[in-house]
Amino acid sequence: MQPAYRQGPASHADASPTHDLYGQASYQQYSQPFPNLSQLSAALGGLSGVPELEVEALRPVNLLQERNLLPPRPLEAPEPNLTPDLKKVNCSPQTFRCTLTSIPQTQALLNKARLPLGLLLHPFRDLQQLPVITSNTIVRCRSCRTYINPFVTFLDQRRWKCNLCYRVNDVPDEFMYNPVTRSYGEPHKRPEVQNSTVEFIASSDYMLRPPQPAVYLFVLDVSHNAVEAGYLKYFCESLLENLDKLPGDTRTRVGFLTFDSTIHFYNLQEGLSQPQMLVVSDIDGTLMVNLKESKELVKDLLTSLPAMFSQSRETHSALGPALQAAFKLMSPTGGRVTVFQTQLPTLGAGKLQSREDPNQRSSTKHLGPATDFYKKLALDCSGQQIGVDLFLLSSQYADLASLACISKYSAGSVFYYPSFHYIHNPAQLEKFQKDLERYLTRKIGFEAVMRIRCTKGLSIHTFHGNFFVRSTDLLSLANVNPDSAFAVQMSIEDSLADSSLACFQAALLYTSNKGKRRIRVHTLCLPVVNQLSDVYAGADVQAITCLLANMAIDRSISSNLSDARDALVNAVVDLVTAYKSNVSNLQQSGLVVPASMRLFPLYILALLKQKALRTGTSTRLDERVFAMCEFKTQPLQQLMRMVHPDLYRMDNMSDQGALHLNDTVVPQPHLLHLSAERLSRDGAFLMDCGNVFYLWIGKCCNEMFIRDVLGCPNYASVPPNMVSETNEQLSLCLISFVANLLKASLFFSLRDDASAKATFFQHLVEDRSESALSYHEFLQHVQLQMSK
Repeated sequence: MQPAYRQGPASHADASPTHDLYGQASYQQYSQPFPNLSQLSAALGGLSGVPELEVEALRPVNLLQERNLLPPRPLEAPEPNLTPDLKKVNCSPQTFRCTLTSIPQTQALLNKARLPLGLLLHPFRDLQQLPVITSNTIVRCRSCRTYINPFVTFLDQRRWKCNLCYRVNDVPDEFMYNPVTRSYGEPHKRPEVQNSTVEFIASSDYMLRPPQPAVYLFVLDVSHNAVEAGYLKYFCESLLENLDKLPGDTRTRVGFLTFDSTIHFYNLQEGLSQPQMLVVSDIDGTLMVNLKESKELVKDLLTSLPAMFSQSRETHSALGPALQAAFKLMSPTGGRVTVFQTQLPTLGAGKLQSREDPNQRSSTKHLGPATDFYKKLALDCSGQQIGVDLFLLSSQYADLASLACISKYSAGSVFYYPSFHYIHNPAQLEKFQKDLERYLTRKIGFEAVMRIRCTKGLSIHTFHGNFFVRSTDLLSLANVNPDSAFAVQMSIEDSLADSSLACFQAALLYTSNKGKRRIRVHTLCLPVVNQLSDVYAGADVQAITCLLANMAIDRSISSNLSDARDALVNAVVDLVTAYKSNVSNLQQSGLVVPASMRLFPLYILALLKQKALRTGTSTRLDERVFAMCEFKTQPLQQLMRMVHPDLYRMDNMSDQGALHLNDTVVPQPHLLHLSAERLSRDGAFLMDCGNVFYLWIGKCCNEMFIRDVLGCPNYASVPPNMVSETNEQLSLCLISFVANLLKASLFFSLRDDASAKATFFQHLVEDRSESALSYHEFLQHVQLQMSK
């Protein structure tokens, strides 16, 4: 088998700059063994006073010798080396995370480490507890406009020093009163200074116009192709069921637009006896109606829509004109446009031709848009505070690379259901229904902007995600939702030698669905270090992997897939080479990395096997492009489960330790390596992929487990591919464990002989596949690249 990686030079002495994700450096070679931790400590300049965890993070790991690298439980973010007081108030890593939890003092030190510096941000995620502050005065730095936060310094009761630009500011009189303790003279105890995530109720100073109402427009493909796929019935049922759960208030407005070769509008004005379908050229805002006043007409329309087009023979799709009409309808207010599309647009503005060539699926020109129509329209939408979300339910190529631009640049979301059919593909139907319910009921922020600030000396140079960049540090987000995340690449412009701490602050200004202007502020604090050992000890391997994934997606589109893959391999080569050459007293043959980064090559191999980045022609273009979209928008936890799922053995849970959850003892199985050799025919194995669980049942699995968990008398009676809700048909033991994991949309039970077994096995990233190396072969490949 040919290696899956291009055999060109990977060492920086020979590599072209296009094969490197971040900068260049030169290295020395090495070859002596690591004796022990004490000698490691000495070589790193001494670790006296360094926490035990940090010493463990620096333990040298020879990847060619250690086979069991996974921790027993899912990996958590490394804790920054801060004082207990600062740790206690620091931002949650689920919200705000840095690739390095110890910030290098200089760019030169960062270059030496050969690790990327960047932030991963999940700014609008669902929170159980959020301090909401109502105040006439929102206290901010007069110079850099940073919001007061737990990491500022109070020089006395009347003055505070900004932790980003170091300006000294006055404490306003109002800030002297603490609304929580109802006492005066304790500004350092105010909630803004006690919490790293807070939300302010904004004053009129933060409004360019009165806050908009919640406005929703649904744009529905009703062509023959859409009728055949059968999505419309399930959309209408879901919206009817969740109509009262749509985020909003008494001002909430809705509208509907359907299209095939023509565009149909619906008059739902109060006072009509039934909905009126219109085919008009001159449209206006009256087609958007108040939901409360016109609810019965809306319900009538949703009840009758599927039958209205059931006999359609119209095969064309005028998506572009439909989106232009949607833009015109929504421009007066802004809001959310939800588009359902089932085929390639074939009529009018934005029409497309098929670019799907099975032999050219990874060609760079096919990964980018075929036209700038959708990007331009998205930028117009963003300017009018309109976010566009796309649901693509297609059995054929639909050019998602072009269509996704409508969401990418308007801060929208993309949902994709390949081979969708309401009868022939029940798994996709189930996923569509679950996604749609979450989508319709999740919270939403309108007319939003987000600014990221950082300590003087640090700078932002690249953003990743769905947005429009309004200025160097300001993102325009027409809509913001709790399931979207952003990544930021950073550099160190000036030395941080005068700082012991570096801080980052993200401020999200938005309109709530109740029409209130709010500012959600997150502040992250990290230590500044001048030793390479400290940089490595604080490396966050998952955050680094996610940032590199974003960078690789950009490289795939701007250059080509081969360059992006080479750059990822070189990231591993760089780390191993830099670590060894800079810890010169401790030299050993093999691939040696600090324990903090021991999973890095495994994660990079897993990335290279993802649909977004893998080679070969088996991956359809739209599926590859959708995978790329997910890499750019998914929060870290979700993304890591997609890249490297968690695998557990479930039939012997009682033997594997326990977790105490709400006074209930929940069995806690250990993580398994993603390899078929870890499976056995007498077992049952749960794979958590983030948005879906797979339960693989071996042929000789215990019948009691099959009966208790799946409700089937024996293995033979288990349906080949069983789909179920996570809260049904599972034993209490399994429910408790699954409930403690991330929320999953679906639960698939797969028999050992099931046709869907391939889906399960493709996630076993340590094994060799038709077009990719096994983990051990990958390590050997890295070693070969290092020797060149």
